[in-house]
This record gives sequence, C-alpha cells and structure tokens, in this order.
Amino acid sequence: MATILDGRVVARSTLMSLRSRIDALPRAPGIAVVRVGEDPASKVYVGRKTARAERLGFKHEEVHLSDDTSQGELEAVIDRLNDADWVDGILLQLPLPPDLDSTALLDRIDPAKDVDGFHPENVGLLSQGRARFVPCTPAGVMRMFDEMDIPLEGKHAVVIGRSNIVGRPMAMLLEKANATVTLAHSRTKDLPALTRTADIVVAAVGRPHFVQGDWISAGTVVIDVGINRLDDGSLVGDVDTGSASENAEWITPVPGGVGPMTIAMLMANTVTAAELRTR
Repeated sequence: MATILDGRVVARSTLMSLRSRIDALPRAPGIAVVRVGEDPASKVYVGRKTARAERLGFKHEEVHLSDDTSQGELEAVIDRLNDADWVDGILLQLPLPPDLDSTALLDRIDPAKDVDGFHPENVGLLSQGRARFVPCTPAGVMRMFDEMDIPLEGKHAVVIGRSNIVGRPMAMLLEKANATVTLAHSRTKDLPALTRTADIVVAAVGRPHFVQGDWISAGTVVIDVGINRLDDGSLVGDVDTGSASENAEWITPVPGGVGPMTIAMLMANTVTAAELRTR
C-alpha cells in the first residue's frame, strides 16, 4: 500500500521557513486577492488564502466584485492594485464569469506582482530556467518531492493535463530536475499503457477518478492535482485513490494533498515579490 504524501505537513514546514524572511523585510508583505461573482468554491479558496496571509502578518485586501462587473471595471481594479505601493502580490481568482476575458486581465497584472506566475513574462522566464515566480501548484508539488527526498533525476514522469496553470509548468519543472517528461492529456493514444511506464504520475486533467488503479505500476509516485466535487458534495481527485494506492509507492490524498501546498507557495511567492520590490 502507498505511503500518503501529506501536503498539510509539508505546507506547515514551508510556511515556518518563511518567518525569518518576513522578519527581515522593511515592511510586511502585501497581497490583494480579487474575486468576481458568487462561485462557492472560489469563495472558500479566497477565504483560505486571506486567512493564511493574515496569520503570517501580511497586509491584505480582498476585492469582491459582482457577477455583472465589466471588463473595464475589473481592469481599473487591477490598475489600482498595480499602482499601490503596499501591494507586492495580486491574485485574480479563477474562474471568472464567461463574459470576461481572463487572459487579457491576467496579462494586465504587473509581472513583478504576478505571484500566481501566469503572466507571459513570468512564463517565459520559467521556460528559460530562470524563474521569478513559479505557478503555485507545480511549485508546491516540487516542494513535496524535495521535502520527502523523492528522487527525480532519470525518472520517467507522465503529466496528464496540459493547462498553463498546472500541466505545462509542471512538465518544465520536472524536466529541469532531470526527469524525462511526457506531457499527456485526455486525448493521448492509449493513455493507460503510457501511464504504466511512468515512475511519476501527475494527474491534472480535471475529471473525477479519471486515472484508474490498473494504470499505475508498482513503485510509482502519484500526485493527484485534481479537486472535483461530486453530486453528494464530497471532494475527490483525478485519481481513483483506493485502487491506485495498491500499487503506488507514494500518493497524495484529496483533500489534504496538493491543495495546502498551493496556498503555501502563494505565500512564498508573495514574500519573494516583497523582497524583490524592497531591495
């Protein structure tokens, strides 16, 4: 049976390591989170992020806008936060209402305050191996590998999902760690057979229990990035954890696996932004 990779434990260690860096700053780091509409999951996520920022002593602001907010109104909010000297990090909570252009809005955030790591400038720096801000979820996964001394060099990693938020940056980080990476997706030919060749599987496809236990070979490290709410209200990942645990060596639970690390790395990116802006 697999050993559980508990993201809550690693997140606590990560957050504790930020204390000395925060104390060394000339002022408290500042983060602003923008949420549009009444999506219940977004409300929960933003609440967790602002609560963690408060516990770390960050200055913080949550901007909550209605569903009928226009593109121009949201652009004006981002411009205000770009100009605010106390703000080191800006987070635009996704998803946005469908009539808003998410890409244009993310591109409008000052890349020096883009603590999500989604701005094209930061994506380009990451692709060149000189990252300023790494997207928080892939960064959190790499932190777990490091904390648990899970070797990556020479391993075959299969990343299922090609989003700009998780899949693509995850593949780049694993490649930088000298893993051999296959970036797969839901339309990859014979995905189960490909996944069985992997030493490391990162599932980020956004479908509940998409990865089945018989896709996982003995000794595999399984990272489940997915978080899906079923009709009964329960949360499950992209991996059928019960069956996959029979073969995997390590596996992340949902919830309590990658999720806490995403928030921890957002805080770490905000501290980095404050360090860069207060030098």
